[in-house]
Amino acid sequence: MTRPPTPIRNEEFYAIVNQVGEGTFGKVYKAKNIASGKFVALKRIRMETERDGFPVTAMREIKLLQSLRHDNVVQLYEMMVSNGSVFMVFEYMDHDLKGILSQTQFAFSDAHLKSLCQQMLAGLAYLHHKGVIHRDIKGSNILINNRGELKLGDFGLARFYQKRRKSNYTNRVITLWYRPPELLFGTTVYGPEVDMWSAGCIMLELFTKKEVFQGNDEIHQLDVIYKILGTPTSERWPGVNSLPWYELVKPKDIIPNHFRELFQKWLSPAGLDLAEQLLAYDPAQRATATQALEAPYFKQEKPPAEPPTG
Repeated sequence: MTRPPTPIRNEEFYAIVNQVGEGTFGKVYKAKNIASGKFVALKRIRMETERDGFPVTAMREIKLLQSLRHDNVVQLYEMMVSNGSVFMVFEYMDHDLKGILSQTQFAFSDAHLKSLCQQMLAGLAYLHHKGVIHRDIKGSNILINNRGELKLGDFGLARFYQKRRKSNYTNRVITLWYRPPELLFGTTVYGPEVDMWSAGCIMLELFTKKEVFQGNDEIHQLDVIYKILGTPTSERWPGVNSLPWYELVKPKDIIPNHFRELFQKWLSPAGLDLAEQLLAYDPAQRATATQALEAPYFKQEKPPAEPPTG
């Protein structure tokens, strides 16, 4: 039987306040540490379908999180057992990005939005430096507290990867609206560049307050992308026509790139440049997180990034 990693706490250390969400593999609760009075998030691990003990998926997430420590990555404190259920104990974050953007009472300046984007990229730069692909960057997995600090959360689909060579993975990852075109074209050989496409989607979402690529299924998702970025060609994306599903889902028409005209009212020229680099069709040309942090949008353009608070 697979055993969960230590340390393990008993339920007497925490008092559950209420359910606040549901992660990839279990429900999430707000709770209070009885000794310190601090709030934490308890993520209950589903056990009912695991006949062989502790779920391998949860074990992988815990092992991965225990190797990470960064200001922009949610921290796993410890494990807890209560009435036969196993919980992961995380630092508590007040909001997620999806919730914040859907509520009109939150007003962000361009400096605030720039800070959130910068913090997201800093978290991704750290993950990729540590050899981790998140594979589920989306609004509900980007956590924000009342001090304006952003942290990447929910590592249920994350994997370690080989930095010096691309490995085979499933392409059935990343929520559809944030899934990069190479996965929609069927590739199973990829690296951290898949997270960078998702980061580009989030950057646009920060400013427009809505998900930009809202497809109903994989085919429609590509059509939505084409209408904004134009159709991919072998000039823009060398090798695209050799991807596994290209012949099945290739564009029927040539559509021009409308990206800048569609988003120029929300983003500055430097912001548009960065978003375009994150949303490059060719994964090899897509900006890395480290490159993105060095972009003129952050380094030269005013206003400078300023974390939102309150």
